[in-house]
Amino acid sequence: MQYDEATIERLVEAITQQVLTALNDNRVGAPATDYSHDPNCPGCERQGVQHRPHLVRQAMEAGASRFSATLGIAHVDGDIARFIDHTLLKPDATQAQIAQLCHEARQYGFAAVCVNPTHVKLCADLLKGSDVAVCTVVGFPLGATPPEVKAYEAQQAIDDGATEIDMVINIGALKGGEYDLVERDIAMVTRTCHNNGALCKVIIEAALLTDQEKIKACELAKKAGADYVKTSTGFGPGGATVADVALMRRVVGPGMGVKAAGGIRSYADAKGMVEAGATRIGASAGVKIVQEAKKRL
Repeated sequence: MQYDEATIERLVEAITQQVLTALNDNRVGAPATDYSHDPNCPGCERQGVQHRPHLVRQAMEAGASRFSATLGIAHVDGDIARFIDHTLLKPDATQAQIAQLCHEARQYGFAAVCVNPTHVKLCADLLKGSDVAVCTVVGFPLGATPPEVKAYEAQQAIDDGATEIDMVINIGALKGGEYDLVERDIAMVTRTCHNNGALCKVIIEAALLTDQEKIKACELAKKAGADYVKTSTGFGPGGATVADVALMRRVVGPGMGVKAAGGIRSYADAKGMVEAGATRIGASAGVKIVQEAKKRL
């Protein structure tokens, strides 16, 4: 039986309340809590757990460690840095600028640095012993190279120290309906990554696609076994939008990552992307975003 999104969210709400009630009843002297008319939750007509943070807090106190929702799957808090791939992909980037990027990534605790392949070795050396991953790009920025070349690029980058690969799909092939080629393109890079313990993120360049083409690109990336879909290169005609992130999240479901990139320059931008379903943010303004987040908190 198929259920619409609103019905699913109501079921999640009802089940969550039942679990919380049972957990509370098992606590010595702890009363059950009814949140159905919570005056502190003015948006409670929106039934998803992402709109009911009081439920999440109660469940965490009772021992839950992970939550899932259709949209807004992650809560943006003071640790926004953990979502950010600190990015410098300009063609004129110098080694000194890359070193500064790595220094900032260590200082602020970013998820990764994202650089062009020529800088991977330097980043791997500078970030050795830290929790910051080294991410690079393949088939960048046009995606118009053969799958075999992209797979070779990925292997070379991994050999140099990359642990995450952001590849650009063959956009023309997708728009021309050559879906077997697009899937093979993604699968060859994904296989190379997974054989070496690396993640594969698939850039679909959403600004060049219709909504139906975005859906197809995400379906092909998921079918090929990629770890993430990503909105943009940052070098196309447009960057990430909340609408695109939400669409991509709906297509790939909760088990796959969504990376928003391109034009994300403020904490408000980043917060909006995460609330729409992004689990990574690609940004060159990472330091500014974190500083704004700290000021707001």
